[in-house]
Amino acid sequence: MAVNTSTNEEKPLNSGPEVPLNKKKKWNKEYTWGYLFIAPPLIGFVLFAFLPILYSVYVSFTNYDLYNDPVWIGADNYTRLFFEDALFRKTILNTFYAAVGIPLGMIVSLGIAMALNQKIRGISIFRTAFFLPAVSSVVAVTLLFRWIFNADFGLLNIGLGFIGIDGPNWLTSETWAMPALIIQGIWGGLGINMILYLAALQGVNRALYEAADIDGGNGWQKFRYITIPSISPTTFFILITSTIGALQDFQRFMIMTEGGPNYSTITVVYYIYNNAFSYMEMGYASAMAWLLGIIILIITLINFKVAQKWVHY
Repeated sequence: MAVNTSTNEEKPLNSGPEVPLNKKKKWNKEYTWGYLFIAPPLIGFVLFAFLPILYSVYVSFTNYDLYNDPVWIGADNYTRLFFEDALFRKTILNTFYAAVGIPLGMIVSLGIAMALNQKIRGISIFRTAFFLPAVSSVVAVTLLFRWIFNADFGLLNIGLGFIGIDGPNWLTSETWAMPALIIQGIWGGLGINMILYLAALQGVNRALYEAADIDGGNGWQKFRYITIPSISPTTFFILITSTIGALQDFQRFMIMTEGGPNYSTITVVYYIYNNAFSYMEMGYASAMAWLLGIIILIITLINFKVAQKWVHY
């Protein structure tokens, strides 16, 4: 009896037809359309973002006034920043002082979001009202607050007068100008932060609250051990975006106080703007901008590192 000694390797089920390894993928119309759709934003990014960023690195090592060709001066701009320009150090302090409003704004936004998370009649009207600052023009709102903070006939000082308090000269006082801008910044950031917190609160697992009720947990314990950890990713997002935004804040300071009085409200970005377009020191402004970018990067990386201890997904 003849025995077939040939070996046949078993193929896995549903393996499909074999494809030669050296066979190349055929180009089809989907690839063409895909590249055509991504081409405009990609070209725009390269022309208007990537190349200018690279050029700004070169400009930061030059003396450049927009009218003449850049003249290479090495690290002189950075030496001037670190050791000679006292006003730049003041702008750094002012910028971080203004950022004090970030945690205050987050607390107020969370409180409003918790109030608006209640199931009561007409709550959508209040949600819309509190979201208005997010869709309002920064220039219009800032001009409005200039009148509110007016020392003589501003709405705020009139209101303080009704309760027997003599309001300060908000925007002309070195002591009160920055607190006024912080107050305005908190109001301006309420809309977006409130909506984010409201969405996060509505996504908290209700079963956790029910379990806490069964165990006899009070309102503070539920807020501390359930609400805060559950919305921590949203808190982290707001912290990162608000910090980056605060360190680049510019319009409000330019319109409300123009950096005064006595440079008490001038920020880094406003100082960059002045050096670039008022003093025509584009090279020095570029060096300043890169230093600010490095500071923002370091702070963001620190936040991401620390977030591992308190953000819960």
